Amino acid sequence: MSPERFEIVRSTDRLAAVGSPWTDLWTRSNALVFQSHAWISAWWASAPDRDRRALAIVLAWRGETLVGVLPLATVRRKGFRVLEWAAKDCSDFGDAVLADRTNAGLVRRMWQQASRDGGFDLAYLNRLLPDAAARVLLAPATGGVRLRLNHRDEANWRVRGPWPTGQAWFDAQSKKTRQNYRRGQKSMGEHGPLTFRLLGPEEPLGPVLDRLTQFKRAWLATHDLPSTAFYDEGSQALPAMVQVLAATGLLHAFVLECGGAVVAVSINFVQAGTMMAFVTTYDPAFERGSPGMVLMMDYIMWSIDRGLHTVDFLCGDEGFKGRFGTQSLTLTSMMGGRTPQGAAAHLVDRTRHAWQRRFGKDGAAEGAPTEAAA
Repeated sequence: MSPERFEIVRSTDRLAAVGSPWTDLWTRSNALVFQSHAWISAWWASAPDRDRRALAIVLAWRGETLVGVLPLATVRRKGFRVLEWAAKDCSDFGDAVLADRTNAGLVRRMWQQASRDGGFDLAYLNRLLPDAAARVLLAPATGGVRLRLNHRDEANWRVRGPWPTGQAWFDAQSKKTRQNYRRGQKSMGEHGPLTFRLLGPEEPLGPVLDRLTQFKRAWLATHDLPSTAFYDEGSQALPAMVQVLAATGLLHAFVLECGGAVVAVSINFVQAGTMMAFVTTYDPAFERGSPGMVLMMDYIMWSIDRGLHTVDFLCGDEGFKGRFGTQSLTLTSMMGGRTPQGAAAHLVDRTRHAWQRRFGKDGAAEGAPTEAAA
């Protein structure tokens, strides 16, 4: 077997040029859309802060065939150059893409290449599923920048069970949950006929995404939370990512309409028999009727009725996910310093976390070092 040839993609032109072999590899590997060329290209084209970011994507070639991708990028944060997953801000899971998923050695060699190429002070790779190929980089003998488990775990809740139908799942919920669902339907129904449906492929996405953005901004303002790049005025990030889902045939956009007006939206996608809930939001004016909860229960029942074995709420530990989820996975993260500054930041981060664990947040606020990066 011929040895691999490695390449670091740093320019927009080169990213575009490797689209075909990357897409072929992604298709063969059954990797998630978050690691596809289309997804990462859409993120890069729509990122509003490109001036502080740089591509650092590692490709592994065997002859003319692409056999591995480690999709990385750097961002300047608090004076540090942090290496992270490309498209991290709009991706729920991070990982490598491999022709042979069991080829742990190739992941290590790609990481060694990224480490030698440099351009970063601190590496922070997060949202790793338990079976992520990139977890091999936690091994001490990996080579390259030494990565260690970081304390920033995230939850991944899923609905998975033996229900033969959506109605069977509904009947298995608590009496209070069933009553809340019916009460929400009744409350919204007072304003007009209530309809749950999947948008057809011929329907324009623009108006629905506009409504989604309006709802999300209103919700964030109501709860005094900052906006994100997805929902900022004039941002093209969300439309770009949704267009990728549509173009790849994965998109499932659900709406809840009251009297013909959209009151809740869930942008989902389906891969490997799993319904994945990417973005869900609702009209705050209908909050009394819990439109988000009603829509979620509707698409769970829809998914089960169509033979999907899992509904994945993706990353995040929002309360509703734990209430409805039947399975919880822990998404781990890993961190390591490359330069003296990065090593110092990593040490400060670990020390601060150890202090918090021992003395609690109040003690940390009084005497612990402040977090330097990531």
